[in-house]
Amino acid sequence: MAKKKAVEKKTASKPAPAPARPLPRIVMRTGEALVEVEDGPGYLAAEPEVVIGELDGPVGYAIANLLGDQIKGHSRVFAILNCDCQVRPTTIMVSKVTVNNEKYTNILMGSVQAGIANGVLDAVRAGDIPKEKADDLGIIVSVWLDPSVTKEKKVDHEKLFETQRAAVAKALGKAMRGEPKIDWLLENQNKITHCFHELGMKGDL
Repeated sequence: MAKKKAVEKKTASKPAPAPARPLPRIVMRTGEALVEVEDGPGYLAAEPEVVIGELDGPVGYAIANLLGDQIKGHSRVFAILNCDCQVRPTTIMVSKVTVNNEKYTNILMGSVQAGIANGVLDAVRAGDIPKEKADDLGIIVSVWLDPSVTKEKKVDHEKLFETQRAAVAKALGKAMRGEPKIDWLLENQNKITHCFHELGMKGDL
């Protein structure tokens, strides 16, 4: 009897688990990245710009407006792994290039769209985007696909997919970490020259 009471007393004194702390709100963060293939054709370069934030905040409102206000040549579509399989966080992609070519459309809505969708999931798997907030966040991806891709006789869809995937994951990681940091930018400001500015200065543009 005494042993039973001792067990009951020990059980009763066990502290209750602490309530889970709510994850902080992510109002809006931005990022960009460049991924290129060494010695590869220009169309393989991926340079997305991303915005990420809560669906019940400015990013969510922007996504709803983009989807509902379609513009010819700049269709806004969700990032999907395949038809009937949208990724989370909700991601909408917008082309930086005016789309007026069937081949360009098929590549953009094929290998590029799939690469973007996988890049989003890679950012979640890496922990850059909290998995617990996958249903609460929205992402806008501004997509660059070099129009020269339409002149290629044989497009390397595998590498195109890989560069877009890697660039989106990288851009989202930078956005969530707030990179590059302002201290780094101030320290390196005079060491960095914009590549096209440099070409212009050399008379190559």
